[in-house]
Amino acid sequence: MTASLLSQQCRHTFRQSAAALLISGLSMLSAQAAERTFFEAPADNAEVSSPFKVKFGLEGMKIAPLGDMTEKTGHHHLIIDGAALASGNPVPFDEKHMHFGKGQTEVELSLPPGKHTLTLQFGNGAHQSYGPGMSKTISVTVLPTAK
Repeated sequence: MTASLLSQQCRHTFRQSAAALLISGLSMLSAQAAERTFFEAPADNAEVSSPFKVKFGLEGMKIAPLGDMTEKTGHHHLIIDGAALASGNPVPFDEKHMHFGKGQTEVELSLPPGKHTLTLQFGNGAHQSYGPGMSKTISVTVLPTAK
């Protein structure tokens, strides 16, 4: 076999290996990127009348009730006018943090008129946050009720 032919075969094998590694890496990234929580409704910057329906979305993980500690499962928490929590932090039990430990994926929400932020935070079966990467914050403006 000539040196030229051997060199061509090496380059071809290298290209195939590089392509396989690239595809494998992209598949892993897309699998990681697919883990997200989001609002199905309302839209960011929506103007709403109170009460209004909030629908939660989830991709790449599964809904499970409070107490279920299966990997890649959990339930939603809705934070009113507050920020996402660091990974591992417990979601507080107070008037700003709503817990959906039965696996609920929507809620009818009543808020006073004005601008508010809604942060959807996914957490595990022990109410521990999966962190900002598994949260989504939107803004809504609640319109005054007509008199």
